[in-house]
Amino acid sequence: MRKALFCIICMFFILSATAFAVEKQNSAVKTTRMHATGKVIEISNETIKIERTLKGDVESMEFTLDKPVANIGVNDSVKIDYVEKDGKLVASKVVKVIFKNMEVKPAEAKSVPAKK
Repeated sequence: MRKALFCIICMFFILSATAFAVEKQNSAVKTTRMHATGKVIEISNETIKIERTLKGDVESMEFTLDKPVANIGVNDSVKIDYVEKDGKLVASKVVKVIFKNMEVKPAEAKSVPAKK
């Protein structure tokens, strides 16, 4: 009788421990941070709308801002870090992107020795 009671109590603790572990694992779902780079077409204190080219297709994306951004205006290139919450894209970080112009040097003419 004691062995049976001991086995039942042990099984109860093992099963309850696994139930708590599964519950804790489901509550720790991570949100995926994504980013997009594009040109600003509209901006306000609450939203920012960009246009980006992806594989030749132009698409518009609208983000809700956590806080107003400074020094960014229409036609600026920006990189936005965002997450999706309740079907909305929420921007957590907006950074102005400045592309460096790479100078292309013309090929230097090499002198070819003349044949004699």
